[in-house]
Amino acid sequence: MMTTPSGNLILDDEYMTVRSISVSDMDNNVYLLTSKTTGQQVLIDAADNAPAIREFISTSADEDFTGDGAAAGLSAIFTTHGHWDHIRALKEIAEEFDVATFAGDDDLQAIEEQENFTVDTGVNGTEIFHFEDFSLETISLVGHTPGSIALVLRDIDEMHPTLIFTGDSLFPGGVGKTNSPEDFESLFEDVKTKIFDEFDDDTVVLPGHGNCTTLGADRGNLSEWKKRGW
Repeated sequence: MMTTPSGNLILDDEYMTVRSISVSDMDNNVYLLTSKTTGQQVLIDAADNAPAIREFISTSADEDFTGDGAAAGLSAIFTTHGHWDHIRALKEIAEEFDVATFAGDDDLQAIEEQENFTVDTGVNGTEIFHFEDFSLETISLVGHTPGSIALVLRDIDEMHPTLIFTGDSLFPGGVGKTNSPEDFESLFEDVKTKIFDEFDDDTVVLPGHGNCTTLGADRGNLSEWKKRGW
């Protein structure tokens, strides 16, 4: 991963970039996807520090947009789950940029109660959203919260590994925190069947906090995770 003035550069191909910055004392990752040809942008998790996110959006457009005329700018914000540390800048950024917002169906109420903000569209983990030069698929991962989702940026043209933005559902070394054995079993099974069973070892996992990993780095540890229960 390379760092430039616009943030950490995770992906840079012919058509798009994927960048991240860390905000708050909880090291929350904020991800930004930018189309090089139109400048259309999608933000994942407006976690905290709206001024930093605002600058992130602006500088990424300046650095990554290569088309003619004005860049299209931010058009959507996806929230991976409704915990407070992932949504503290959501209302401010969404209203300032007047963009569409998306989150898991079963976390919509939690977001509204905490931030006095109504997400435009609930998703259930079966949708594909198409943007300029890229698409994002949703996966429902129930357990860390009832409405947690992951977002998949597939390697359609074999130009880069598939990227999965997993929120707090999957990290290097294990699944996210759960509050009961039942929640752990739900999350573990969703992560195993919907992610590890569906994607190859080169797939990059981009979590809600901390460092990235690959599925191959942890595929051999699934039985250990299940046995220990976390």
